[in-house]
Amino acid sequence: MSISTAMQSAIGGMRAQSYAISNISGNIANAQTPGYKRIDTNFSDLLVEQARKRTVAGSVIAEASFTASLQGPIRPTAVPTNMAINGQGFFTVLEKTGDANGQARFSREFLYTRRGDFALNQDGYLVNGAGAFLLGNTVDPASGAVTFSGPIRILNPTVPGRATSTIEYSANLPKTPATATSANGDETPYTVASAVVTDPTLATPDISKKVSGAAQAPVFLAKSIMGPSLTAFTSAGSPVSISTRWAKVQDAAPAAAPPRNSVWNLFYASHSASPKDSDWTNAGSAFSFDATGKFVPPASAIVAGDGGVSLKIPQMVIDGANLGDVTLKLGAGALTQSPSGTGAVTTHMLSQDGYALGTLKNLSTTPEGSIVGSFANDRTAVLATAGIVNFRNPNGLKAASGGNFVQTRESGVPMAGLNGATIVGSSIEGSNGDIAGEFSKLIATQQAYSANTKVMTSAQQMMTELLNIIR
Repeated sequence: MSISTAMQSAIGGMRAQSYAISNISGNIANAQTPGYKRIDTNFSDLLVEQARKRTVAGSVIAEASFTASLQGPIRPTAVPTNMAINGQGFFTVLEKTGDANGQARFSREFLYTRRGDFALNQDGYLVNGAGAFLLGNTVDPASGAVTFSGPIRILNPTVPGRATSTIEYSANLPKTPATATSANGDETPYTVASAVVTDPTLATPDISKKVSGAAQAPVFLAKSIMGPSLTAFTSAGSPVSISTRWAKVQDAAPAAAPPRNSVWNLFYASHSASPKDSDWTNAGSAFSFDATGKFVPPASAIVAGDGGVSLKIPQMVIDGANLGDVTLKLGAGALTQSPSGTGAVTTHMLSQDGYALGTLKNLSTTPEGSIVGSFANDRTAVLATAGIVNFRNPNGLKAASGGNFVQTRESGVPMAGLNGATIVGSSIEGSNGDIAGEFSKLIATQQAYSANTKVMTSAQQMMTELLNIIR
C-alpha cells in the first residue's frame, strides 16, 4: 500500500507542478500586457483520515491564487486618454456585440479591468487595447450636466460663445492730460457740453450723452486721451472691438457736494473701425477724484465690502451688435488720478469674461477621473467622467479574457467611486508580474517535477523487486 501511495502522491505532485508551470508560463508571456494581474499557485496537502502515529504524508493539490489587488508599475505614455489607477479600483467596461441600424450594440454583462490604454476609436468611443469600451457619464461641456450614462462617446464637442458681461479694469489717469489742444496751450475742460456727465449723485448712468459723428468727433478727439482697447464678444460668440477714450470734463470743484478735485468721463466708440467719424457714447457716470487722487464712486456704483467698485454701462451697442448691460469692475484702489510725465492713461490691468465659440483641440484626464477637453477659445470643460468601482475582496473576482474580471459572490458587489485612489492620465499600468521572480519559481517548479519523477522511478523499481520475489 505504501508503494502505491507513494506513486499516487508522485503523480499528484507532477500534476500540481504542471499546473504551476502553466501559471508561470502565462505570467511570463503577459509580462508586457497592460493591467495584467499574475496568477500565483498555492499548494495544499491531501490527507486521508488515519491514526496519528501512522499518518502518511499525502498527495497535493494546486490552486490558483489571484493578485488583482496588487498594483503593477505605472508607466507614462503619449496618449492623453490613457489612464492608470493609482490605488485600488477597476474601470467598468462593456464588450461590443455588434452593430444595428448604425448603432453599436453591447453585452449586458459588466466587466472590470485595470487595463487603461483607452483611446478614441473611429466612432468616438473610448476603447482599450483589448476592445473593451469604457463606461461612465458623458457631460454637456456648456452646462456641466450629465447627458448620458453608458459607454463614453466624445464626438467633436464645442463650447458655445459667451457674451461679455464684465470688464475688469485698473488704471491711473493723469492729473494733467496731454491732449491735442493742451499741446497748443489750451487746458480748458472738454467743450462738447451736450455729452458731459458731471453729477456724481445720479442714481442711474446717463447714456443719452453722446458725441455725434463727424460734426463733434474732431473736437472730442482733440480734448480727450486714449483709453484702453479690448475685444469683447456678443452672445453668439462674435468678436467686437471696443475703443475707449477718457475726457477730463471738470476741474476742481471744492464747493460741490461732495467736494471733488476733478471729474472724468469714459466714452466708447459706436463704430470701432473709424473713430474720427464714429459716435462716442458716454458710459453715463461721473468719475470723481478727491485732492489725493482717490476715486470717489458715484451714487450709481455698487461698492463691495473690500472696497471694489462696480459700475454698469447700460446697453452697449458697437458696430450694430448689442452687448447688453456690461459691468465695469474696479478693484479697491484700481482707479486713481496722479501726475504723469506722459499725460496719458496708464493701464495696469484689463480683462473681460466673454469668449468665442470653441472647437475641441485636445483631451486630458484629471486625478478625479474626469476627461477634460481643451478648446480653441482657451476654455476647458469636463466632457465625461470614467466609471470606477471598488470591491471588498478584489481577489475574489473571476478572471476573464482581455484582462477583464467578472463579479462573483466572493468579490462582493461593486462600489462606485475612487475610494481614495487617483487616476494618472497619459499613463498605463503594467503587469504586476516580476520576470525575475517567475524565473525563480520556474526553476523550483522544474526541480520539484523532476523530483516527483524520481519518486515514480524508485517506486517502480521497488514494485518490480517485490514482484520478482513472488516469482
